[in-house]
Amino acid sequence: MAIIENQTSTKKTIDGIELTPKTVTQLAPPKFATVEQERQHRKEKLAGAMRIFGRLGFGEGVAGHITVRDPEFTDHFWVNPFAKSFRYMRVSDLILVNHDGEVVYGSQPVNRAAFCIHAAIHQARPDVISAAHAHSPFGKSWSSLGRKLDPITQDSCYFYEDHTVITEQGGAVVLEISAGQEIAAKFPKGKAAIHQNHGLFTVSDTVDAAAFWFITMERSCQAQ
Repeated sequence: MAIIENQTSTKKTIDGIELTPKTVTQLAPPKFATVEQERQHRKEKLAGAMRIFGRLGFGEGVAGHITVRDPEFTDHFWVNPFAKSFRYMRVSDLILVNHDGEVVYGSQPVNRAAFCIHAAIHQARPDVISAAHAHSPFGKSWSSLGRKLDPITQDSCYFYEDHTVITEQGGAVVLEISAGQEIAAKFPKGKAAIHQNHGLFTVSDTVDAAAFWFITMERSCQAQ
């Protein structure tokens, strides 16, 4: 790469490109021509987020799940199958579940706890496209305190007045629909919830954001 200053003018160039102010655009979520393209995109993001969770050590046994609402059949959501390692998740592994807990696409079982809680959240909150939960080490440790995060760093300020603590069903393995609905009722707004003696839940309108909020909240728990 050569930086050349034109001897006959004040123009500066790098590799033939003049060094003048350029019009730039901010990255934004993509637009899709078809619902099939959007579905594939959401599934790819979900599989990728699961792998990131695995690399960060969030996969503990069979616990943890990320869901994303189907763009066409909005009362259904895609989710990682029961007992599949986060680290090796593929798009082809994902299963589609309806709000009755039935697997309608795919051949692997769903984690009953994932269905009960996530289905209730998706039903109660149409604004939620994706929800993330895992038994991450610092999140579950913090959850035992039964209190919100303090806004003492830039990152933790993301959650100021935008997260809640849920004590209902605290520490329980949620296997009943009514129990999931009880949890969802205490999470009517906001990007995150701390379920006491259990762990963190984050939600957003994209998989990327739900996963990012989870990672950021986990690290905020670690810092505090």
